[in-house]
Amino acid sequence: MRRVARAGRRIQWLMAGWLTLVWWALWGTWSAMSLVGGLVVATLALTLFPLPALKLDVSVRPLAVVALVLRFLLDVVVASVQVAVTVLRPPRDLRNAIVRVQLRSDSELTLVIVAELVSLVPGSIVVEANRASHTLYLHVLDVRGPDALDAQRRRVLAQEARVLKALPPRRSPEPDPETDTDTEPDPETEVAR
Repeated sequence: MRRVARAGRRIQWLMAGWLTLVWWALWGTWSAMSLVGGLVVATLALTLFPLPALKLDVSVRPLAVVALVLRFLLDVVVASVQVAVTVLRPPRDLRNAIVRVQLRSDSELTLVIVAELVSLVPGSIVVEANRASHTLYLHVLDVRGPDALDAQRRRVLAQEARVLKALPPRRSPEPDPETDTDTEPDPETEVAR
């Protein structure tokens, strides 16, 4: 009984709800039985294959999130038109490139979000994301010189800045040396006093 109770606590109910909705949509029958079946399958899947606990140590700024989403949608529309023009009227010297972009943030969550947002914009796709160095490698369509490479890097770094503005990482407070009682006094400091 204790094991079952512990398993129930491990289930991430938000994920179970999401999986249930996906199950319901995939079956295409909008009945109560299908909904219950989806919930049973989702609960069973999450019990047998538990997901690791996800600790998102970020703040959410709603207005900045709205700005991020709106700018992303604008980027998608503009890039879609540019790709359509390139496909319908390809230039003679169509050149693609792999662009290396070193992100400024050391947050893995930021790396993933930026990589996803950049990949979803037509004309560029992330071919590699290096977690150790926080570097993205992008394949970019129709690069017309070093200026275009720099422009693509600036777009990715601007996207990163928007992500960090919308979802800034929480910082742990720095210990105050005046009130910190867990540290031993430094012998040299004691002599100097």
